[in-house]
Amino acid sequence: MAKKLILITGMSGSGKTTLANKFRVRGVAAVTMGDVIRGLAREKGLPPTPENLGRLATGIRKEGGDDAVAKLCVEKIDDMPDEIVLVDGIRSIREVDVFGERFEVASVAVFASQKTRYARLTARGRSDDPTDFVTFKTRDDRELSFSLGHAIALADYIVRNDGGHEDFENEFENLLTLIGWF
Repeated sequence: MAKKLILITGMSGSGKTTLANKFRVRGVAAVTMGDVIRGLAREKGLPPTPENLGRLATGIRKEGGDDAVAKLCVEKIDDMPDEIVLVDGIRSIREVDVFGERFEVASVAVFASQKTRYARLTARGRSDDPTDFVTFKTRDDRELSFSLGHAIALADYIVRNDGGHEDFENEFENLLTLIGWF
């Protein structure tokens, strides 16, 4: 039986990791695509700043194609014993295609407004989070250049995340029903 993948996409700060954590709590194994880029930064001895991670993300895709990070993740997923695996951080439709060629997939886009996402990112405090709106917009533009908008637009399911925790929990429960794997 082919593994089943839940592919999570969305703009930075939309709630992809929050959604991924809801699946993790239910025992679903996960692979985070951004960890591949952060791992490259560690290997190169680079601090995980927005600029360094952005350069690495662009460089790996320029060198290996829009699906380069997905191909690295496929190797990890093949080695996992789990029947269902969540992939957090889809950035292009080509990545969705790579996973879809090998696994059964359900793609999920998490949506939150720009205002909401900016507030979350500036409050989150991760080393690669923007500290000002210009940096935030630069990050959005870079990620959209990877064809992130196509991945979001063509997702099988949309989860809205502009409300409170209870609203998001309801969205999650509805998603589980729609996917039908649980």
